[in-house]
Amino acid sequence: MPNILKITGLEKTYNSGSKELTVLKNINFEIQKGETFSIIGPSGSGKTTLLGLCAGLDQPSAGQVELCGQNLSDLNEDQRAQLRNKEVGFIFQNFQLLPTLSALENVSVPLELQGNPQAEAKSKALLEKVGLGSRLDHYPSQLSGGEQQRVALARAFSNAPSILFADEPTGNLDEETGNKVIELLFELNREAGTTLVIISHDLELARKTQHILRLKGGQILTEESSIAH
Repeated sequence: MPNILKITGLEKTYNSGSKELTVLKNINFEIQKGETFSIIGPSGSGKTTLLGLCAGLDQPSAGQVELCGQNLSDLNEDQRAQLRNKEVGFIFQNFQLLPTLSALENVSVPLELQGNPQAEAKSKALLEKVGLGSRLDHYPSQLSGGEQQRVALARAFSNAPSILFADEPTGNLDEETGNKVIELLFELNREAGTTLVIISHDLELARKTQHILRLKGGQILTEESSIAH
């Protein structure tokens, strides 16, 4: 299977006053197309920084990121944004829905930006799949946290991304709601054949993926295949 993400010698350093703060040091790993992968570690271990670099939202101080066959260092800001719009989906801990748009409009946006004539029909079908067929016209403020995250799930899969990054996807949800969201995430992922990368501090969630990368203090502690697979 070809790699969809290859990370080589990745480092990230910030200048903090007169000091240099190294957040990530010598990170190397690869993810194959269609795999499920988790990056886990305690708060402050560099997980979210690593996610930003993998998705081309930020640039490394050293090393290379190859995403969907493209070396991100070779692309300018606009080209990286185009690659993300076409190939990458995101799910965030705080949902990141647009408050002035209904559930249906939130899911339709990525498709409309691509000029997809089926945007509305496809979005409705996805919202029905995540159990929100009767809430299409509701705004985020009228939905519970679990419902908002299900809208975010539908939106993330709407443009059929090649790779999906989920950053603490259950971080703002109670355990029962969180488990339902994760079940849906894996179900949609199986159907779509997307590569799934979950960023979490939750080992139980990480064990649901095929590979687990453990970070500590900005370095890789271990990389293992999950027992569940």
